[in-house]
Amino acid sequence: MINCRYLVRGSAITIHPSSTRVVRFGIFEADLTTGELRKNGLRQKLPAQPFQLLQALLERPGEMVTREELRQRLWPGNTFVDYDLGLKKAVNRLREVLGDSADNPRFIETIPRHGYRFMGGVLPLSVPIASTEPQAAVSGGQLERSALPAKARFSGKLIATLSLAVAAALLLWFDADNLRTRIFARARPLEVHSIAVLPLLNLTGDASQDYFADGMTEALTTDLARMETLQVLSRYSTMQYKQPKKPLSEIAKELHADAIVEGSVQRSGDRVEINVQLIQASNDEHLWAKSYQRNLRDVLDLQREVARAIAGEIRVAVTPQEKEKLAQRRSVNPDAYQAYLKGRYYWNQRSETSIKRGREYFEQAIEKDPTYAPALSGLADVADALSWYGFESPQSFVRSRQLALKAIALDDSLAEGHASLAMGLFYSDWDGAGAEREFLRAIELDPNYANAHHWYSDLLGATGRHQEAISEEKRALGIEPVSLIMNTWLARRYYFGRQIDAASVQCSKALELNGDFAPARYQMGLIDIEQKNYGAAIAEFQKAKELSGGATIYIAAVARGYAASGRKDQALKIYELLKRPGEKYVSPYWMAQIAAGLGEKNEALQWLETAWAGRAVWMVMLSVDPAFDPLRSDPRFQSFVRRIHLLQ
Repeated sequence: MINCRYLVRGSAITIHPSSTRVVRFGIFEADLTTGELRKNGLRQKLPAQPFQLLQALLERPGEMVTREELRQRLWPGNTFVDYDLGLKKAVNRLREVLGDSADNPRFIETIPRHGYRFMGGVLPLSVPIASTEPQAAVSGGQLERSALPAKARFSGKLIATLSLAVAAALLLWFDADNLRTRIFARARPLEVHSIAVLPLLNLTGDASQDYFADGMTEALTTDLARMETLQVLSRYSTMQYKQPKKPLSEIAKELHADAIVEGSVQRSGDRVEINVQLIQASNDEHLWAKSYQRNLRDVLDLQREVARAIAGEIRVAVTPQEKEKLAQRRSVNPDAYQAYLKGRYYWNQRSETSIKRGREYFEQAIEKDPTYAPALSGLADVADALSWYGFESPQSFVRSRQLALKAIALDDSLAEGHASLAMGLFYSDWDGAGAEREFLRAIELDPNYANAHHWYSDLLGATGRHQEAISEEKRALGIEPVSLIMNTWLARRYYFGRQIDAASVQCSKALELNGDFAPARYQMGLIDIEQKNYGAAIAEFQKAKELSGGATIYIAAVARGYAASGRKDQALKIYELLKRPGEKYVSPYWMAQIAAGLGEKNEALQWLETAWAGRAVWMVMLSVDPAFDPLRSDPRFQSFVRRIHLLQ
């Protein structure tokens, strides 16, 4: 039996839940009869043994439960297991579900070498009677209700009612379990300017279905981002919290979010169930929770319904146009939708192998439904990435533009389609005006689409509008504050704007986020060259090459580092190796960079001629790239700059 005691000015009130088996602690409820744990009303996936562990601790809050007692509770009889390992796993699983930490526990405290203690307060949810101590004993068994006179029964009801009222008033007065706060705080509208959707949990128990939960997270984020007055943190920023080890308030602080959306997804056949809850970030207060079920074919309608509900809860000012977008109904081929989600799942990993695998799934989605615009946009993004990193030739950007045009023809309101088209116009057609128009259209359709700001800043930097480029990249980072590529590219904006010290500081921030991010290592190497730290530059390029598995972009960068440091023999060795025909594409633009560093001006200009004829992707950066400073005064170089449409 769980007894809950509250001290009130020296006297004690004890609530005796004689028949109650549902208890609350913090934002959790545990049903000790059914073995269910709920968080803000939503059922949590907790295996039997961790729940038995939780129950043992809840029955004796504030007391140590020994390891031996827990062993007998979890593995009775002659069960042969590694008790220490099993208990450790059960405790770790329980802490994971509770969002608890061994180092800074809120609920489960470890007593080294002895046992565990439950630290939180425990409150029964169904309280039949509250009485002051001591409680009168009833001898000879309990009296039957029918045996009591009507007047006595009435008096008993009155006493019980008054007792409950007193207990409730006392709980409210002393704000037990934040009860007063939870009841009265919602009387005031919640002011939310920024919101983060944490990765929805996959409750199927099948890791191969992670893509579906991730896809639902991204879709819900996208629908919320349609509201101009609400800043929505992107999926890329929140993905690091897929298995959160921190309190929600700390996560919100890191993301600069006023509110958090979390929940779970479960798919069974053609049915989808999504459970979502809205939490005020500052105090972990549960504001709203709901469960939805739909047929997979109607999953788009489900996502928008959830977004509308959340918008209503946080009092976001939704324009008539935004309401219309959220109200639009469109069924989707279930097989096409699943293939699309898998495509985005792999594209988001950004390695050559994963991008190409993403392409396969986007193609499958289009085979299932040729009119599914998001899949066409996804395929365009695959082509962009493969061409930009040199995994494929510039022809990929040509295909990207064609795919983006098809996506827009099917759905002109798709921001992703307009951003993809802008990338093709920029990098393939060198049409600066057309690309800028499409970038601005994408941002107008979805101000929270971070990639649109991110890619647009590329165009601004290439045309010498460096301060605008820096500001636009910062807007992208406002949406995705922990994005590795956007943190790195902000350093790149400073680098092209010749603000080298600022570039170094920013690139260091990116490397603090992840020191194994090859593009950040590459960018730091470029900065080191400008600062004449040649040994450090070579080391950074070598590290990028190693991390990428030998991508040609980083091999060429190593040669640049050797050339800049005066180690021409080593630079020439790599340079000659890259000249040889091979399976991997080598951009003539990179070869021109190496030649310029070696002081071979004529050869560098010949490589630029080849790059211009083949529409090499990076030619758009020619006018601002520090690698070509040795050629900048040459009339032949100036001719290349004029022949690129961006500045016309």
